[in-house]
This record gives sequence, C-alpha cells and structure tokens, in this order.
Amino acid sequence: MSKRILVIDDEPLILESVSYNLKQEGYEPIVASEGVEGLKLAETVNPDLILLDLMLPGIDGLEICRRIRRFSEVPIIMLTAKEGEIDRVLGLELGADDYITKPFSMRELLARIKTVLKRLVVAENKEMSHLLVNGELVMDLAGYEVRMREQMVNLSSKEFELLRILMTHSGQVLSREQLLNLVWGNDFYGDSRTVDVHIRWLREKLEVDPSDPQYILTVRGVGYKFRK
Repeated sequence: MSKRILVIDDEPLILESVSYNLKQEGYEPIVASEGVEGLKLAETVNPDLILLDLMLPGIDGLEICRRIRRFSEVPIIMLTAKEGEIDRVLGLELGADDYITKPFSMRELLARIKTVLKRLVVAENKEMSHLLVNGELVMDLAGYEVRMREQMVNLSSKEFELLRILMTHSGQVLSREQLLNLVWGNDFYGDSRTVDVHIRWLREKLEVDPSDPQYILTVRGVGYKFRK
C-alpha cells in the first residue's frame, strides 16, 4: 500500500508540483490549502507523513504542528520561505521531524521524505523487536510482561523463560530435555516432570480450556511445541 502524504500549503503551484512528483514516486498525495482543512485531514485520513508550510493564512504552520502533536506522532516536514534559525528551532521543538527552506529542489524534498519514512520504519522495528505476538498473546521481553486477551498474566521467572523459549521457537518441537537445558540449565538435577508441571501451570494461566490447549501443544512421545 502506498504511503499517504498530506501536503498543507497555500501556494497552488507548490501543491500541484509536489502532488505530481509524489505520485511519480508511488506516494498518495492529499492536499489542503489552509490550516483548518489541513488539521481535519491530519486527524481523519491518518497520513503517513505531513508536509506543512510554515506561513499559512489564518492558523500558521507552527500552531498546526502544535495541535497535530496533541493527537498524532505522524512525521512532519516543515516547508518555509523563512531562513531564520529561531523559526527552524521552534518548529523542531514543537515536534517537526525535519525542515526544508523554499525554494527547494524536488529531488531534495523527495530525499528528505524517504529519509524520514525510513527512520520511522527503523524506529517501529526497534520498538517491536522486544515483543513476541501470537494471536491474543503478547509477550513483552523488555518490560517482562505477558498479556493474554489484553489482560496481564502473572508468571514466575521460570514460567516466563519457558514461554519465551516456546514462542521464539514457534512451530518447532522441543523435547523435555531440550527445554530443561534451555530454561533450567545443564546443571539442573531434576527430571523431565519439572517441564510437564510448568507446562501445566502455563496452560492454566493462558489457555481458555487447559484440557484442550490451543497455544502450547503436546507432541506425544517427543515434547512440546508452540502453535505457529
């Protein structure tokens, strides 16, 4: 799906030129020629990025940026004919992600857009890297939390580690011996029934019907696997 880019600028030639070039690059441009309309579109169309002119009639770009930040973290690149450092700094302090001064080359603008969108993807991937998600089960490794159907699940440290191992190997059958080594370590002197007990406890906390588990599955004669 193409990225939606909202362009808020009162200059018809800029709206036309930017829209044309965005379409050529595979983006979906949405335009507004004044602040009130731009604010409404920012809230209703859920754009992936906003190009926001600083000098707009009525509500200026700084105020629009401030208001957008009340309800959205969408990336904002500010466009301005002003070169003053104070305007640039103020725009960034209010939440703009980048700043480009008119007149600008279309190549530079498109490069800025790609850079900001790429930065957003990297940030989102980094944010998601500590989450394990399977259906309604969400495991937050960084926050050391587990939620099932949006409800917090209290797990012991061993239950948490056992679940982590199972989820990171979703679809893979792990023997009781493998789980013992991975969760309890090679120096653990208990037997495989320890794994069975902890699996039962996990099922009681996670499954709707522990006797008919949908997440932690038994592979008879082998061990356990987490549904893929």
